[in-house]
Amino acid sequence: MDTQRNILLLALALVSFLLFQQWQVETNPQQPATVSTVQQTQTDGDVPTSSTAHSDTPADSAQSDKLITITTDVLTLKVDTLGGDIIESVLNKYDAELDSKAKFVLLKNDSTHSYIAQSGLIGPQGIDSNTGRAQFTTQKTDYVLADGQNELRVPLTLVKDGITYTKTLILKRDSYAINVDYTVDNQSSAPATVEMYANLKQNLMDDGGSLTMPTYRGGAYSTEDTRYKKYSFDDMEDKNLSIDMTNGQGWAGMLQHYFASAWIPRNVNDATLTSRVAGDYGYIGVRMPAVTIPAGQEATLSATLWTGPKLQKEMAATQKYLDLTVDYGWLWFIASPLHKLLSFIQGIVVNWGLAIIILTFIVRGAMYPLTKAQYTSMAKMRMLQPKLTAMRERIGDDRQRMSQEMMELYKKEKVNPLGGCLPILLQMPIFISLYWALMESVELRHAPFFGWITDLSAQDPYYILPLLMGASMFLIQKMSPTTVTDPMQQKIMTFMPVMFTVFFLWFPAGLVLYWLVSNIVTLIQQTLIYRALEKKGLHSK
Repeated sequence: MDTQRNILLLALALVSFLLFQQWQVETNPQQPATVSTVQQTQTDGDVPTSSTAHSDTPADSAQSDKLITITTDVLTLKVDTLGGDIIESVLNKYDAELDSKAKFVLLKNDSTHSYIAQSGLIGPQGIDSNTGRAQFTTQKTDYVLADGQNELRVPLTLVKDGITYTKTLILKRDSYAINVDYTVDNQSSAPATVEMYANLKQNLMDDGGSLTMPTYRGGAYSTEDTRYKKYSFDDMEDKNLSIDMTNGQGWAGMLQHYFASAWIPRNVNDATLTSRVAGDYGYIGVRMPAVTIPAGQEATLSATLWTGPKLQKEMAATQKYLDLTVDYGWLWFIASPLHKLLSFIQGIVVNWGLAIIILTFIVRGAMYPLTKAQYTSMAKMRMLQPKLTAMRERIGDDRQRMSQEMMELYKKEKVNPLGGCLPILLQMPIFISLYWALMESVELRHAPFFGWITDLSAQDPYYILPLLMGASMFLIQKMSPTTVTDPMQQKIMTFMPVMFTVFFLWFPAGLVLYWLVSNIVTLIQQTLIYRALEKKGLHSK
């Protein structure tokens, strides 16, 4: 198998891979989103049914106009005192668009999109039930993490029937994890039983994405038995989840490209992971077991909300397997080390584009022995072509005898007929892995290279990199001698650089940069290897 056939194989594999990704999107369509307004009445389903009460159907309740603002170095939150829900999370370190002054908004509740983090208490003494949501009071309307302060605590309080309920939001510097504590101080004359729940609520939406950049938007979860599983809005419509979360492990979240939100139960061993659809909204979250607080005592129920970018190290430190929301697909065991190596290089050279170039040289350098074996095998195969032609003329149509004598000839000449295939078989998984590593890395979002490449996660605005990539592929073709005689294959090979160029026009610039540099390295390696083979008398066009 010569280089041009290798290119054809790679092209077919690449196209098949991307078509498969798009097929997954097209065969799992989502229902169109129905918008909700800021002052819209909430739909049934905001409050889950309690396991300790016969009737805790949710009441319709409008969002109140009593909001508080919480600001840290990385987050700006808006919290509705009705229920204490987080109805907006602004990521202060991430622009909404490239060079935009506005910051990226993850959780929101506006005229086009509702995506909020809810939490509350249900049960016999719960404050969220069929009578409505809890109306908390706060001392201030604005809370700010001051310079030099590492933790900000925001208490919301409610006194009812001799019981003081305090919902405390705890935020820390440089952290997207928000601890939510419910402290129930039971000064009544009877025991109080409550259950804590925490949901993510969002409009039913499409997955989104495209052929060259398929992305996922929907639910996901993790349990002790299931490290990571996506659960789309379609899945939620088909079946409600009710999964035991044992040994304090697991989380329930909603994902989108580069960003995620997730609820994590704390200090319990037997929470329940739940999902449902009510009206035009999908819900996924966790429900903690009922807790009974004797009269005169208090207890605290806790959960953690992650709302921010998919930062693997920080997410892994927040909860086990939360970092798997950075979804590298089935080749994660290759993509994850590549991302770690890329991040390490970037930490030294600072520029992500330079890091991609250096990574490419490392990957192709590691594959050099295989590449050399490939070209050497190809050269030996070409040298054997006259003997193989004479053998076919002598043996005729006896395929079994032809196969036996060919294998004897290969063995005698120490030629591996499959020697040219191994590098291409290794290169394709590496390419796909790097494709996912670059596409899923929030660190590359809006990361500049130089000049006109201001965002390595977006396509080249002037298509310069794809054109250079196509030109380099054309040079590789010209340098590679071929034994292909079939006219159709020759035509396909002639147009292959053009086909690849057109296909790569919409690829992220970072991935095209990798492919271009890889082609340049291939040209250098070809030149060196062919010169060495010519000295040995093996290279012949």
